[in-house]
Amino acid sequence: LLLFSCFINLIINGIVKMKKVIIIGAGPAGLTAGYELLKDNEEYEVVILEEDKQVGGISKTVRYNGNRMDIGGHRFFSKDENVMKFWEDLMPIQGAPSYDDKKLNREKPLKEGGPDPDKEDKVMLVRDRVSRIYYLKKFFDYPVSLKLETFTNMGLVRTIKSGFSYLKSIFVKKEETSLENFYINRFGKVLYGMFFEKYTEKLWGRHPSVISADWGSQRVKGLSITAVIKDMFRKIFNPKSKKVETSLIEQFWYPKYGPGQLWETLADEFEKKGGKILKEHSVQKINIEGNKIVSVECVHDGKIEVFSGDIFISSMPLKDLVEDMKEEVVPEDIKKIATGLPYRDFMTVGLLLKKLDLKNKTKIQTLGNIVPDCWIYVQEPDVKLGRIQIFNNWSPYMVSKPEEQVWIGLEYFCNEGDEYWNMSDEEFTKFAIKELVSMGIIEENDVLDSHRERVKKAYPAYFDTYDEIDKLIAYLNEFDNLYCVGRNGQHRYNNMDHSMVTAMETVKNIKNNVTTKDNIWKVNTEKEYHEVKK
Repeated sequence: LLLFSCFINLIINGIVKMKKVIIIGAGPAGLTAGYELLKDNEEYEVVILEEDKQVGGISKTVRYNGNRMDIGGHRFFSKDENVMKFWEDLMPIQGAPSYDDKKLNREKPLKEGGPDPDKEDKVMLVRDRVSRIYYLKKFFDYPVSLKLETFTNMGLVRTIKSGFSYLKSIFVKKEETSLENFYINRFGKVLYGMFFEKYTEKLWGRHPSVISADWGSQRVKGLSITAVIKDMFRKIFNPKSKKVETSLIEQFWYPKYGPGQLWETLADEFEKKGGKILKEHSVQKINIEGNKIVSVECVHDGKIEVFSGDIFISSMPLKDLVEDMKEEVVPEDIKKIATGLPYRDFMTVGLLLKKLDLKNKTKIQTLGNIVPDCWIYVQEPDVKLGRIQIFNNWSPYMVSKPEEQVWIGLEYFCNEGDEYWNMSDEEFTKFAIKELVSMGIIEENDVLDSHRERVKKAYPAYFDTYDEIDKLIAYLNEFDNLYCVGRNGQHRYNNMDHSMVTAMETVKNIKNNVTTKDNIWKVNTEKEYHEVKK
Protein backbone atom coordinates (compact mmCIF):
# COMPACT_ATOMS: atom_id res chain seq x y z
CA LEU A 1 0.00 0.00 0.00
CA LEU A 2 2.86 2.36 0.89
CA LEU A 3 4.65 1.59 -2.39
CA PHE A 4 1.44 2.17 -4.37
CA SER A 5 0.89 5.50 -2.59
CA CYS A 6 4.45 6.57 -3.37
CA PHE A 7 3.94 5.62 -7.04
CA ILE A 8 0.79 7.74 -7.28
CA ASN A 9 2.63 10.67 -5.70
CA LEU A 10 5.43 10.27 -8.23
CA ILE A 11 2.90 10.47 -11.06
CA ILE A 12 1.19 13.51 -9.55
CA ASN A 13 4.53 15.24 -9.12
CA GLY A 14 5.48 14.47 -12.72
CA ILE A 15 8.53 12.37 -11.81
CA VAL A 16 7.08 9.28 -13.57
CA LYS A 17 5.98 10.42 -17.02
CA MET A 18 2.58 9.14 -18.14
CA LYS A 19 2.36 7.97 -21.74
CA LYS A 20 -0.02 10.07 -23.80
CA VAL A 21 -2.25 8.13 -26.15
CA ILE A 22 -4.18 9.85 -28.94
CA ILE A 23 -7.10 7.86 -30.37
CA ILE A 24 -8.71 8.95 -33.62
CA GLY A 25 -12.42 8.12 -33.66
CA ALA A 26 -14.99 7.45 -30.91
CA GLY A 27 -16.68 4.46 -32.54
CA PRO A 28 -16.69 0.92 -31.08
CA ALA A 29 -12.95 0.39 -31.69
CA GLY A 30 -11.76 3.78 -30.43
CA LEU A 31 -13.92 3.74 -27.29
CA THR A 32 -12.95 0.14 -26.49
CA ALA A 33 -9.26 0.96 -26.87
CA GLY A 34 -9.56 4.00 -24.60
CA TYR A 35 -11.48 2.14 -21.91
CA GLU A 36 -9.15 -0.88 -21.96
CA LEU A 37 -6.09 1.37 -21.62
CA LEU A 38 -7.46 3.08 -18.51
CA LYS A 39 -8.96 -0.01 -16.93
CA ASP A 40 -6.88 -0.91 -13.85
CA ASN A 41 -4.03 1.26 -15.10
CA GLU A 42 -2.62 4.66 -14.13
CA GLU A 43 0.11 4.72 -16.76
CA TYR A 44 -1.74 6.36 -19.65
CA GLU A 45 -3.30 9.72 -20.43
CA VAL A 46 -5.85 9.09 -23.17
CA VAL A 47 -7.57 11.58 -25.49
CA ILE A 48 -10.11 10.54 -28.14
CA LEU A 49 -10.66 12.86 -31.10
CA GLU A 50 -14.09 12.49 -32.73
CA GLU A 51 -15.21 14.50 -35.75
CA ASP A 52 -18.94 13.97 -35.12
CA LYS A 53 -21.16 15.62 -32.50
CA GLN A 54 -21.81 12.27 -30.83
CA VAL A 55 -19.99 9.02 -30.15
CA GLY A 56 -20.64 5.60 -31.66
CA GLY A 57 -19.61 6.07 -35.28
CA ILE A 58 -21.94 4.18 -37.59
CA SER A 59 -23.21 2.37 -34.45
CA LYS A 60 -24.73 5.54 -33.01
CA THR A 61 -28.41 6.05 -32.21
CA VAL A 62 -30.07 9.05 -33.87
CA ARG A 63 -32.87 10.77 -31.92
CA TYR A 64 -35.65 12.43 -33.89
CA ASN A 65 -38.97 13.81 -32.59
CA GLY A 66 -39.25 11.30 -29.75
CA ASN A 67 -38.20 8.31 -31.88
CA ARG A 68 -34.81 6.67 -32.31
CA MET A 69 -33.00 5.32 -35.37
CA ASP A 70 -30.33 2.65 -35.54
CA ILE A 71 -28.02 3.54 -38.43
CA GLY A 72 -27.62 0.27 -40.33
CA GLY A 73 -28.98 -2.14 -37.71
CA HIS A 74 -26.68 -3.66 -35.07
CA ARG A 75 -27.19 -7.03 -33.44
CA PHE A 76 -25.21 -7.55 -30.25
CA PHE A 77 -23.99 -11.10 -30.69
CA SER A 78 -20.48 -12.48 -30.72
CA LYS A 79 -18.84 -15.87 -30.52
CA ASP A 80 -16.09 -14.18 -28.52
CA GLU A 81 -17.16 -14.57 -24.89
CA ASN A 82 -14.87 -11.72 -23.80
CA VAL A 83 -16.86 -9.34 -25.99
CA MET A 84 -20.18 -10.67 -24.68
CA LYS A 85 -18.98 -10.18 -21.10
CA PHE A 86 -17.74 -6.67 -21.94
CA TRP A 87 -21.22 -5.73 -23.20
CA GLU A 88 -23.02 -7.35 -20.28
CA ASP A 89 -20.78 -5.62 -17.74
CA LEU A 90 -21.78 -2.27 -19.27
CA MET A 91 -25.48 -3.04 -19.68
CA PRO A 92 -26.96 -5.98 -17.75
CA ILE A 93 -29.39 -8.40 -19.39
CA GLN A 94 -33.09 -7.86 -18.72
CA GLY A 95 -34.50 -9.60 -15.66
CA ALA A 96 -38.14 -8.88 -16.53
CA PRO A 97 -40.12 -8.89 -19.80
CA SER A 98 -39.90 -5.90 -22.12
CA TYR A 99 -43.00 -3.82 -22.91
CA ASP A 100 -43.99 -5.80 -26.02
CA ASP A 101 -43.18 -9.23 -24.58
CA LYS A 102 -45.31 -8.42 -21.54
CA LYS A 103 -48.24 -7.23 -23.67
CA LEU A 104 -48.09 -10.28 -25.93
CA ASN A 105 -47.15 -12.89 -23.30
CA ARG A 106 -44.02 -13.80 -25.24
CA GLU A 107 -41.38 -15.74 -23.33
CA LYS A 108 -37.71 -14.74 -23.36
CA PRO A 109 -34.71 -15.98 -21.37
CA LEU A 110 -34.39 -13.58 -18.42
CA LYS A 111 -31.39 -12.92 -16.20
CA GLU A 112 -32.12 -13.53 -12.53
CA GLY A 113 -31.78 -10.24 -10.68
CA GLY A 114 -31.48 -8.31 -13.97
CA PRO A 115 -33.16 -4.91 -14.46
CA ASP A 116 -36.76 -4.38 -15.51
CA PRO A 117 -36.70 -2.53 -18.87
CA ASP A 118 -40.00 -0.82 -18.07
CA LYS A 119 -38.40 0.75 -15.00
CA GLU A 120 -34.70 1.08 -15.82
CA ASP A 121 -32.90 2.36 -18.91
CA LYS A 122 -29.49 0.74 -18.58
CA VAL A 123 -30.53 -2.69 -19.82
CA MET A 124 -29.89 -5.13 -22.66
CA LEU A 125 -33.00 -6.68 -24.20
CA VAL A 126 -33.09 -10.22 -25.61
CA ARG A 127 -34.62 -10.00 -29.08
CA ASP A 128 -35.69 -12.55 -31.67
CA ARG A 129 -33.80 -12.36 -34.93
CA VAL A 130 -36.35 -12.27 -37.73
CA SER A 131 -35.00 -11.16 -41.10
CA ARG A 132 -36.53 -12.02 -44.43
CA ILE A 133 -36.00 -11.38 -48.11
CA TYR A 134 -38.66 -9.50 -50.07
CA TYR A 135 -38.61 -10.81 -53.63
CA LEU A 136 -41.39 -11.20 -56.23
CA LYS A 137 -43.52 -9.28 -53.68
CA LYS A 138 -43.25 -12.31 -51.40
CA PHE A 139 -41.32 -13.09 -48.23
CA PHE A 140 -38.46 -15.62 -48.12
CA ASP A 141 -36.54 -16.54 -44.98
CA TYR A 142 -33.08 -15.05 -44.58
CA PRO A 143 -30.89 -17.03 -44.72
CA VAL A 144 -32.91 -19.09 -47.21
CA SER A 145 -34.56 -22.03 -45.45
CA LEU A 146 -35.63 -25.35 -46.90
CA LYS A 147 -39.32 -25.40 -46.11
CA LEU A 148 -42.55 -25.70 -48.08
CA GLU A 149 -43.23 -21.94 -48.10
CA THR A 150 -39.87 -21.28 -49.79
CA PHE A 151 -40.59 -23.73 -52.60
CA THR A 152 -44.20 -22.51 -52.97
CA ASN A 153 -43.01 -18.89 -53.33
CA MET A 154 -40.32 -19.90 -55.81
CA GLY A 155 -42.71 -21.94 -57.95
CA LEU A 156 -42.14 -25.41 -59.37
CA VAL A 157 -39.91 -24.42 -62.31
CA ARG A 158 -37.56 -22.24 -60.22
CA THR A 159 -37.39 -24.92 -57.50
CA ILE A 160 -36.37 -27.64 -59.96
CA LYS A 161 -33.82 -25.39 -61.65
CA SER A 162 -32.28 -24.32 -58.34
CA GLY A 163 -32.11 -27.92 -57.12
CA PHE A 164 -30.17 -29.10 -60.18
CA SER A 165 -28.02 -25.96 -60.09
CA TYR A 166 -27.09 -26.63 -56.46
CA LEU A 167 -26.26 -30.28 -57.19
CA LYS A 168 -23.95 -29.10 -59.97
CA SER A 169 -22.21 -26.71 -57.55
CA ILE A 170 -21.41 -29.64 -55.24
CA PHE A 171 -19.45 -31.50 -57.92
CA VAL A 172 -18.18 -28.65 -60.12
CA LYS A 173 -16.37 -26.05 -58.02
CA LYS A 174 -15.32 -22.70 -59.44
CA GLU A 175 -12.02 -21.11 -58.48
CA GLU A 176 -12.93 -18.49 -55.86
CA THR A 177 -11.46 -15.52 -57.68
CA SER A 178 -14.57 -13.42 -57.09
CA LEU A 179 -17.54 -13.00 -54.80
CA GLU A 180 -19.75 -14.38 -57.58
CA ASN A 181 -17.87 -17.69 -57.60
CA PHE A 182 -17.87 -17.75 -53.79
CA TYR A 183 -21.69 -17.67 -53.73
CA ILE A 184 -22.18 -20.06 -56.67
CA ASN A 185 -19.97 -22.66 -54.96
CA ARG A 186 -22.23 -22.57 -51.90
CA PHE A 187 -25.71 -22.06 -53.36
CA GLY A 188 -25.61 -22.87 -57.07
CA LYS A 189 -26.02 -20.40 -59.91
CA VAL A 190 -29.83 -20.15 -59.83
CA LEU A 191 -30.14 -19.34 -56.10
CA TYR A 192 -27.19 -16.97 -56.45
CA GLY A 193 -29.05 -15.13 -59.22
CA MET A 194 -32.23 -14.94 -57.16
CA PHE A 195 -30.94 -13.99 -53.72
CA PHE A 196 -27.40 -12.62 -53.96
CA GLU A 197 -26.50 -11.13 -57.35
CA LYS A 198 -28.75 -8.05 -57.55
CA TYR A 199 -28.64 -7.24 -53.82
CA THR A 200 -24.83 -7.39 -53.82
CA GLU A 201 -24.75 -5.08 -56.84
CA LYS A 202 -27.04 -2.64 -55.00
CA LEU A 203 -24.82 -2.74 -51.95
CA TRP A 204 -21.47 -2.24 -53.69
CA GLY A 205 -22.40 -0.59 -56.96
CA ARG A 206 -20.34 -3.29 -58.69
CA HIS A 207 -21.20 -6.72 -60.05
CA PRO A 208 -20.11 -9.58 -57.73
CA SER A 209 -17.86 -10.90 -60.52
CA VAL A 210 -15.45 -7.99 -59.91
CA ILE A 211 -15.55 -8.09 -56.08
CA SER A 212 -13.00 -10.05 -54.05
CA ALA A 213 -14.20 -13.31 -52.46
CA ASP A 214 -12.71 -11.98 -49.18
CA TRP A 215 -15.95 -10.12 -48.49
CA GLY A 216 -17.98 -13.32 -48.57
CA SER A 217 -15.50 -15.24 -46.42
CA GLN A 218 -15.64 -12.52 -43.74
CA ARG A 219 -19.38 -11.80 -43.74
CA VAL A 220 -20.98 -15.21 -44.29
CA LYS A 221 -18.32 -17.64 -43.02
CA GLY A 222 -19.55 -21.20 -43.24
CA LEU A 223 -22.98 -20.22 -44.59
CA SER A 224 -24.24 -22.39 -47.46
CA ILE A 225 -27.09 -24.74 -48.34
CA THR A 226 -25.10 -27.44 -46.51
CA ALA A 227 -24.98 -25.24 -43.39
CA VAL A 228 -28.73 -24.61 -43.66
CA ILE A 229 -29.40 -28.37 -43.85
CA LYS A 230 -27.09 -29.04 -40.89
CA ASP A 231 -28.84 -26.32 -38.90
CA MET A 232 -32.23 -27.84 -39.71
CA PHE A 233 -31.16 -31.29 -38.46
CA ARG A 234 -29.46 -29.75 -35.40
CA LYS A 235 -32.78 -28.25 -34.35
CA ILE A 236 -34.55 -31.61 -34.79
CA PHE A 237 -32.03 -33.93 -33.13
CA ASN A 238 -30.06 -31.65 -30.79
CA PRO A 239 -32.18 -28.56 -29.99
CA LYS A 240 -29.96 -27.55 -27.05
CA SER A 241 -26.81 -27.29 -29.15
CA LYS A 242 -25.30 -23.78 -29.14
CA LYS A 243 -23.06 -24.33 -32.19
CA VAL A 244 -24.34 -21.98 -34.86
CA GLU A 245 -22.99 -19.98 -37.78
CA THR A 246 -22.94 -16.20 -37.27
CA SER A 247 -25.49 -15.64 -40.03
CA LEU A 248 -27.89 -18.20 -38.52
CA ILE A 249 -28.31 -16.90 -34.94
CA GLU A 250 -31.90 -16.73 -33.75
CA GLN A 251 -31.63 -14.35 -30.77
CA PHE A 252 -29.41 -11.40 -29.97
CA TRP A 253 -28.96 -8.70 -27.36
CA TYR A 254 -30.01 -5.12 -28.00
CA PRO A 255 -29.72 -1.99 -25.82
CA LYS A 256 -33.08 -0.56 -24.77
CA TYR A 257 -32.51 2.65 -26.77
CA GLY A 258 -30.45 1.26 -29.63
CA PRO A 259 -26.74 0.58 -30.15
CA GLY A 260 -25.65 4.15 -29.47
CA GLN A 261 -26.85 3.81 -25.89
CA LEU A 262 -24.16 1.23 -25.16
CA TRP A 263 -21.41 3.33 -26.74
CA GLU A 264 -22.60 6.42 -24.86
CA THR A 265 -22.46 4.34 -21.66
CA LEU A 266 -18.92 3.21 -22.51
CA ALA A 267 -17.93 6.83 -23.24
CA ASP A 268 -19.22 7.85 -19.80
CA GLU A 269 -17.23 5.06 -18.12
CA PHE A 270 -14.12 6.06 -20.08
CA GLU A 271 -14.44 9.67 -18.92
CA LYS A 272 -15.01 8.58 -15.31
CA LYS A 273 -11.60 6.90 -15.48
CA GLY A 274 -9.98 10.16 -16.55
CA GLY A 275 -10.19 9.87 -20.33
CA LYS A 276 -11.13 12.82 -22.54
CA ILE A 277 -13.38 12.81 -25.58
CA LEU A 278 -13.17 15.88 -27.80
CA LYS A 279 -16.09 16.00 -30.24
CA GLU A 280 -16.20 17.93 -33.49
CA HIS A 281 -12.43 17.53 -33.77
CA SER A 282 -11.67 16.46 -37.34
CA VAL A 283 -8.09 15.21 -37.89
CA GLN A 284 -6.60 16.87 -40.96
CA LYS A 285 -2.86 16.26 -40.67
CA ILE A 286 -0.51 13.58 -39.28
CA ASN A 287 2.96 14.81 -38.29
CA ILE A 288 5.81 12.31 -38.50
CA GLU A 289 9.45 12.19 -37.42
CA GLY A 290 11.41 9.18 -38.57
CA ASN A 291 9.35 6.07 -37.96
CA LYS A 292 7.04 7.63 -35.36
CA ILE A 293 3.91 9.75 -35.34
CA VAL A 294 4.57 12.78 -33.13
CA SER A 295 1.30 14.73 -33.37
CA VAL A 296 -1.97 15.22 -35.21
CA GLU A 297 -3.65 18.45 -36.21
CA CYS A 298 -7.41 18.92 -35.92
CA VAL A 299 -9.89 21.49 -37.11
CA HIS A 300 -12.27 22.62 -34.35
CA ASP A 301 -14.49 25.71 -34.58
CA GLY A 302 -12.51 26.78 -37.62
CA LYS A 303 -9.19 26.71 -35.75
CA ILE A 304 -6.24 24.32 -35.91
CA GLU A 305 -5.43 22.42 -32.69
CA VAL A 306 -2.33 20.25 -32.31
CA PHE A 307 -2.27 17.08 -30.18
CA SER A 308 1.08 15.49 -29.40
CA GLY A 309 1.37 11.93 -28.13
CA ASP A 310 3.53 8.89 -27.51
CA ILE A 311 1.09 6.36 -29.00
CA PHE A 312 -1.52 6.82 -31.74
CA ILE A 313 -4.49 4.53 -32.37
CA SER A 314 -6.40 5.26 -35.57
CA SER A 315 -9.87 4.14 -36.62
CA MET A 316 -10.07 6.72 -39.41
CA PRO A 317 -10.30 5.41 -43.01
CA LEU A 318 -6.91 4.21 -44.31
CA LYS A 319 -7.43 6.38 -47.38
CA ASP A 320 -7.69 9.52 -45.20
CA LEU A 321 -4.91 8.44 -42.85
CA VAL A 322 -2.35 8.28 -45.67
CA GLU A 323 -3.71 11.43 -47.30
CA ASP A 324 -3.20 13.29 -44.00
CA MET A 325 0.51 12.36 -43.90
CA LYS A 326 1.08 15.57 -45.84
CA GLU A 327 4.72 16.24 -45.02
CA GLU A 328 5.76 12.59 -45.05
CA VAL A 329 7.30 11.41 -48.32
CA VAL A 330 4.85 8.54 -48.84
CA PRO A 331 6.08 6.23 -51.66
CA GLU A 332 4.04 6.71 -54.83
CA ASP A 333 2.89 3.08 -54.98
CA ILE A 334 1.61 3.26 -51.38
CA LYS A 335 -0.13 6.56 -52.04
CA LYS A 336 -1.77 5.06 -55.13
CA ILE A 337 -3.06 2.04 -53.17
CA ALA A 338 -4.48 4.21 -50.36
CA THR A 339 -6.07 6.70 -52.77
CA GLY A 340 -7.65 3.86 -54.73
CA LEU A 341 -9.27 2.11 -51.78
CA PRO A 342 -13.03 2.16 -52.47
CA TYR A 343 -15.90 2.80 -50.07
CA ARG A 344 -19.65 2.69 -50.31
CA ASP A 345 -21.61 5.48 -48.67
CA PHE A 346 -24.98 5.07 -47.04
CA MET A 347 -28.27 6.89 -46.52
CA THR A 348 -31.23 5.98 -44.38
CA VAL A 349 -34.67 7.56 -44.37
CA GLY A 350 -36.78 7.19 -41.24
CA LEU A 351 -40.50 7.08 -41.94
CA LEU A 352 -43.13 7.30 -39.21
CA LEU A 353 -46.27 5.52 -40.40
CA LYS A 354 -49.84 4.92 -39.33
CA LYS A 355 -49.42 1.35 -40.57
CA LEU A 356 -47.65 -0.95 -43.01
CA ASP A 357 -49.51 -2.41 -45.98
CA LEU A 358 -47.97 -5.83 -45.29
CA LYS A 359 -49.94 -8.63 -43.62
CA ASN A 360 -48.36 -10.59 -40.77
CA LYS A 361 -48.84 -14.16 -41.98
CA THR A 362 -46.36 -15.60 -39.50
CA LYS A 363 -47.17 -17.19 -36.15
CA ILE A 364 -45.14 -14.50 -34.38
CA GLN A 365 -47.22 -12.03 -32.39
CA THR A 366 -46.30 -8.35 -32.59
CA LEU A 367 -47.68 -5.06 -31.31
CA GLY A 368 -50.29 -3.89 -33.81
CA ASN A 369 -49.82 -7.24 -35.60
CA ILE A 370 -47.17 -5.73 -37.89
CA VAL A 371 -44.76 -8.07 -39.70
CA PRO A 372 -42.18 -9.34 -37.15
CA ASP A 373 -39.01 -8.55 -39.11
CA CYS A 374 -36.07 -6.55 -37.78
CA TRP A 375 -34.68 -6.32 -41.31
CA ILE A 376 -36.26 -6.89 -44.69
CA TYR A 377 -33.73 -7.42 -47.49
CA VAL A 378 -35.19 -5.99 -50.70
CA GLN A 379 -34.21 -8.13 -53.68
CA GLU A 380 -36.62 -6.52 -56.14
CA PRO A 381 -34.35 -5.51 -59.05
CA ASP A 382 -36.40 -2.49 -60.17
CA VAL A 383 -35.90 -0.42 -56.99
CA LYS A 384 -32.82 1.17 -55.44
CA LEU A 385 -33.88 0.35 -51.87
CA GLY A 386 -31.57 -2.16 -50.18
CA ARG A 387 -33.05 -2.92 -46.76
CA ILE A 388 -35.91 -1.93 -44.50
CA GLN A 389 -35.56 -1.79 -40.73
CA ILE A 390 -38.64 -1.94 -38.52
CA PHE A 391 -37.48 -0.24 -35.33
CA ASN A 392 -40.56 -1.39 -33.37
CA ASN A 393 -39.20 -4.92 -33.60
CA TRP A 394 -35.64 -4.04 -32.58
CA SER A 395 -36.91 -2.42 -29.38
CA PRO A 396 -40.37 -1.04 -28.54
CA TYR A 397 -38.60 1.72 -26.62
CA MET A 398 -37.19 3.12 -29.89
CA VAL A 399 -40.70 4.25 -30.84
CA SER A 400 -42.72 6.83 -28.92
CA LYS A 401 -46.06 5.12 -29.68
CA PRO A 402 -45.19 1.49 -30.54
CA GLU A 403 -48.80 0.26 -30.50
CA GLU A 404 -50.18 3.04 -32.67
CA GLN A 405 -47.39 3.85 -35.13
CA VAL A 406 -44.69 2.06 -37.12
CA TRP A 407 -41.19 3.59 -37.31
CA ILE A 408 -39.09 2.21 -40.16
CA GLY A 409 -35.68 2.92 -41.70
CA LEU A 410 -35.10 2.70 -45.45
CA GLU A 411 -31.49 1.89 -46.27
CA TYR A 412 -29.87 3.03 -49.49
CA PHE A 413 -26.32 2.36 -50.66
CA CYS A 414 -24.77 5.11 -52.75
CA ASN A 415 -21.63 7.13 -53.44
CA GLU A 416 -20.97 10.53 -51.92
CA GLY A 417 -21.76 13.14 -54.56
CA ASP A 418 -23.94 10.93 -56.79
CA GLU A 419 -27.45 11.94 -57.90
CA TYR A 420 -29.13 10.32 -54.89
CA TRP A 421 -26.68 11.70 -52.33
CA ASN A 422 -27.12 15.19 -53.75
CA MET A 423 -30.93 15.16 -53.65
CA SER A 424 -32.52 17.40 -51.04
CA ASP A 425 -34.10 15.66 -48.04
CA GLU A 426 -37.55 16.40 -49.43
CA GLU A 427 -36.71 15.08 -52.92
CA PHE A 428 -35.09 11.89 -51.68
CA THR A 429 -37.84 11.16 -49.14
CA LYS A 430 -40.46 11.47 -51.92
CA PHE A 431 -38.35 9.10 -54.06
CA ALA A 432 -38.12 6.55 -51.21
CA ILE A 433 -41.86 6.73 -50.47
CA LYS A 434 -42.63 6.18 -54.16
CA GLU A 435 -40.51 3.01 -54.18
CA LEU A 436 -42.28 1.62 -51.09
CA VAL A 437 -45.68 2.33 -52.63
CA SER A 438 -44.64 0.58 -55.87
CA MET A 439 -43.72 -2.55 -53.87
CA GLY A 440 -47.03 -2.60 -52.02
CA ILE A 441 -45.40 -1.98 -48.63
CA ILE A 442 -47.08 1.32 -47.65
CA GLU A 443 -49.74 3.75 -48.78
CA GLU A 444 -48.51 7.31 -49.28
CA ASN A 445 -51.17 8.90 -47.06
CA ASP A 446 -50.00 6.77 -44.09
CA VAL A 447 -46.71 8.72 -43.80
CA LEU A 448 -46.72 10.95 -40.71
CA ASP A 449 -43.11 12.16 -40.49
CA SER A 450 -39.65 11.56 -41.96
CA HIS A 451 -35.95 12.07 -41.30
CA ARG A 452 -32.90 11.45 -43.49
CA GLU A 453 -29.33 10.61 -42.43
CA ARG A 454 -26.21 10.41 -44.60
CA VAL A 455 -23.14 8.37 -43.60
CA LYS A 456 -19.82 8.70 -45.46
CA LYS A 457 -17.54 5.69 -45.95
CA ALA A 458 -19.95 3.31 -44.24
CA TYR A 459 -18.69 0.23 -46.07
CA PRO A 460 -15.04 -0.40 -46.99
CA ALA A 461 -15.15 -2.19 -50.35
CA TYR A 462 -13.18 -5.12 -51.76
CA PHE A 463 -12.21 -4.11 -55.28
CA ASP A 464 -9.97 -1.60 -57.14
CA THR A 465 -6.66 -1.37 -55.21
CA TYR A 466 -7.86 -3.58 -52.34
CA ASP A 467 -5.91 -6.56 -53.72
CA GLU A 468 -2.70 -4.62 -52.94
CA ILE A 469 -3.67 -3.68 -49.39
CA ASP A 470 -0.97 -5.91 -47.83
CA LYS A 471 1.67 -3.49 -49.16
CA LEU A 472 -0.13 -0.59 -47.49
CA ILE A 473 -0.40 -2.51 -44.20
CA ALA A 474 3.31 -3.30 -44.28
CA TYR A 475 4.10 0.39 -44.81
CA LEU A 476 1.89 1.52 -41.93
CA ASN A 477 3.37 -1.12 -39.63
CA GLU A 478 6.74 0.60 -40.04
CA PHE A 479 5.48 3.39 -37.78
CA ASP A 480 6.27 1.92 -34.37
CA ASN A 481 3.68 3.88 -32.38
CA LEU A 482 0.77 3.70 -34.87
CA TYR A 483 -2.01 1.12 -34.51
CA CYS A 484 -4.89 0.78 -36.97
CA VAL A 485 -8.17 -0.57 -35.57
CA GLY A 486 -11.83 -0.96 -36.46
CA ARG A 487 -13.77 -1.24 -39.69
CA ASN A 488 -12.41 1.73 -41.62
CA GLY A 489 -9.14 1.75 -39.68
CA GLN A 490 -8.31 -1.62 -41.27
CA HIS A 491 -10.47 -1.30 -44.41
CA ARG A 492 -12.25 -4.48 -43.41
CA TYR A 493 -15.98 -5.09 -43.24
CA ASN A 494 -15.90 -5.83 -39.49
CA ASN A 495 -18.88 -6.22 -37.23
CA MET A 496 -18.84 -4.34 -33.91
CA ASP A 497 -17.33 -7.29 -32.06
CA HIS A 498 -14.45 -7.67 -34.50
CA SER A 499 -13.76 -3.93 -34.33
CA MET A 500 -13.65 -4.20 -30.55
CA VAL A 501 -11.27 -7.17 -30.69
CA THR A 502 -8.83 -5.21 -32.89
CA ALA A 503 -8.79 -2.59 -30.10
CA MET A 504 -8.39 -5.20 -27.36
CA GLU A 505 -5.47 -6.83 -29.18
CA THR A 506 -3.89 -3.41 -29.66
CA VAL A 507 -4.09 -2.59 -25.96
CA LYS A 508 -2.61 -5.99 -25.05
CA ASN A 509 0.34 -5.25 -27.32
CA ILE A 510 0.82 -1.76 -25.88
CA LYS A 511 0.67 -2.89 -22.25
CA ASN A 512 2.96 -5.86 -22.85
CA ASN A 513 5.43 -4.00 -25.11
CA VAL A 514 4.71 -6.37 -28.01
CA THR A 515 6.14 -4.88 -31.18
CA THR A 516 4.44 -7.05 -33.83
CA LYS A 517 1.01 -6.00 -35.04
CA ASP A 518 0.17 -9.25 -36.83
CA ASN A 519 -2.40 -10.30 -34.24
CA ILE A 520 -4.27 -7.00 -34.69
CA TRP A 521 -4.50 -7.33 -38.47
CA LYS A 522 -5.48 -11.02 -38.30
CA VAL A 523 -8.79 -10.36 -36.52
CA ASN A 524 -11.67 -11.51 -38.76
CA THR A 525 -9.42 -12.92 -41.48
CA GLU A 526 -9.11 -16.58 -40.49
CA LYS A 527 -12.12 -18.78 -41.22
CA GLU A 528 -12.55 -19.94 -37.66
CA TYR A 529 -11.64 -16.67 -35.92
CA HIS A 530 -14.43 -15.90 -33.45
CA GLU A 531 -16.79 -18.07 -35.45
CA VAL A 532 -16.83 -21.30 -33.49
CA LYS A 533 -17.10 -21.66 -29.74
CA LYS A 534 -15.01 -24.56 -28.54
